[in-house]
Amino acid sequence: MGAETASRVRRAGRHEAGTAAEILLRSRRASVPAIPPLVHAEDDAKEHFAETIRQSADVWVVEADDAIAGVMVLNGNWVDQLYIDPDWTGQGLGSSLIDKAKTERPEILELWTFESNVGAQRFYERHGFIAVGRTAGENEEGAPDIHYRWVSP
Repeated sequence: MGAETASRVRRAGRHEAGTAAEILLRSRRASVPAIPPLVHAEDDAKEHFAETIRQSADVWVVEADDAIAGVMVLNGNWVDQLYIDPDWTGQGLGSSLIDKAKTERPEILELWTFESNVGAQRFYERHGFIAVGRTAGENEEGAPDIHYRWVSP
């Protein structure tokens, strides 16, 4: 992991759904083939983020150099999404978001990551998450995935 970057984690503003969705999309594109490509049109994904996700879950962003560089979606005890802009990976921003998630949900956190995303697996395991289940691909992408859980020590 690279040097830690000065950052600030905060709730996303209502007007920032588009920016958060753009980061998610840029990260998804940059992560192929470690993760499967997005199965929805990008415009549909942006609309879904703004109209559904932002309305029903807690959306957090991390800023670096006064710009949004990452996004995390907390839905109950689930980290539904965590994406860092490809220009900012490896600088501690994902760790800042996970730390915020642990502060917000101090007892338990759960998430899914693709089995093919070895980097994400290492990241979550470094942060105390343990694999508790697997599927053969019961998700939109049809790709095998791993269920991770973190429980407060």
